[in-house]
Amino acid sequence: MKLALVLGVLLCGALVMQHGIADAVAQEVTAPAADAPAAAAPAAEAPPPTIDSGNTAWMLTSTALVLFMTIPGLALFYGGMVRKKNVLAMLMQSFAICALASVIWMVVGYSLAFTEGSAFIGGFDKLFLSGVTLDSVSGSIPETVFITFQMTFAIITPALITGAFADRMKFSALVLFTILWATLIYPAVCHWVWGPGGFLLGDGVLDYAGGTVVHINAGIAGLVAAIVLGKRLGYGREQMAPHNLTLSLIGASMLWVGWFGFNAGSAAAADARAGMAMLATQVATAGAALGWMFIEWILKGKPSVLGIISGAVAGLVAVTPAAGFVGPGGGLAIGIASGIICFWASTSLKHMLGYDDSLDVFGVHAVGGIVGAILTGVFAVEAIGGVAGALEGNAGQVVTQIYGILATIVFSAVGTFILLKIVDVIVGLRVDEESEREGLDIRLHGETVQ
Repeated sequence: MKLALVLGVLLCGALVMQHGIADAVAQEVTAPAADAPAAAAPAAEAPPPTIDSGNTAWMLTSTALVLFMTIPGLALFYGGMVRKKNVLAMLMQSFAICALASVIWMVVGYSLAFTEGSAFIGGFDKLFLSGVTLDSVSGSIPETVFITFQMTFAIITPALITGAFADRMKFSALVLFTILWATLIYPAVCHWVWGPGGFLLGDGVLDYAGGTVVHINAGIAGLVAAIVLGKRLGYGREQMAPHNLTLSLIGASMLWVGWFGFNAGSAAAADARAGMAMLATQVATAGAALGWMFIEWILKGKPSVLGIISGAVAGLVAVTPAAGFVGPGGGLAIGIASGIICFWASTSLKHMLGYDDSLDVFGVHAVGGIVGAILTGVFAVEAIGGVAGALEGNAGQVVTQIYGILATIVFSAVGTFILLKIVDVIVGLRVDEESEREGLDIRLHGETVQ
């Protein structure tokens, strides 16, 4: 009861803080400058875009941080959670996807996501990055930096999916599936939300740094893949505990640090909004880690290392769509809610529905992304991100957020299912029983961990 009371006090405090920050920011934004002219001068012709060295330096740093999230962050996080006989296979998947997705993004992904086309997909104007030169500018940074920053998002999204089918997919199937998914699924959703003319962007769906584009997209794909491949041999009967939680904690810590590039970097500038996104990210992650830890402590009697790091990742996921739209109070509330709800999804819901999502990609990323996307519509502060949420009287934003979530779920689920069936026909999806029992490290890669 005492722990439950602590959680309630934290959540109430977050709501109060959210309102306080919103009022303070609004006063700062609306206060007239001391030396403001009496009347605005006639609008002059907009100058051509120029590169800002400070913004560019921050975006170069953010790009490195987001890449750091996949290799080595996600690789270690996932690698420590599988059984010892599959750890190298797990690391190999993240590393290989990093290389595959980079080339796909350069060849076709960037063009499909970020050039003019239709409301559903971009065009082919920048295939192989045609027309991108040293002088190309995106906002106030070189376009080359923007391309590479967005490339790191395209890398981590398919890499996240691998946790759902850990221990049982052929490496050849993984390679072919990644090529297809990173070409056909990810760029489309990216265009919907962030690309010029994307229909979810036009309809007012808020996703600051990838709640729908990355996490719901990957989490739903992971659930579909886990169901299509079927359960691991011995699931529910044999011990399948993580072989090295030290590696997983190190990986989770790298994800936490790298996520500042993910969220604060999505401002595409070294400015006040990036700072607010960084602060909201930190408190949300802390709140989610504590939320998961306390609820596990209450229900199971002991707080676990696996639990607290899973909670932290759930908070990072949930605050991703919200980071540039909410204050720290909203971030804390989103974090606490995601920690508790993702714990339930990764334990009770998973057992109720009976699917074998090896590393809880659906429970953490899809559910966390959904929680964060909905609560973005609740806690959005107009003075921070230009859009009011339900707490500021715009309850319709919650409906808009749900619409964006449903569109992403349907497209990702159907598209992933079709691609998996295509891959199954071409190379087969699952390793044979003998390989699964002996381990993917030695059977697929000829190597073992000593």
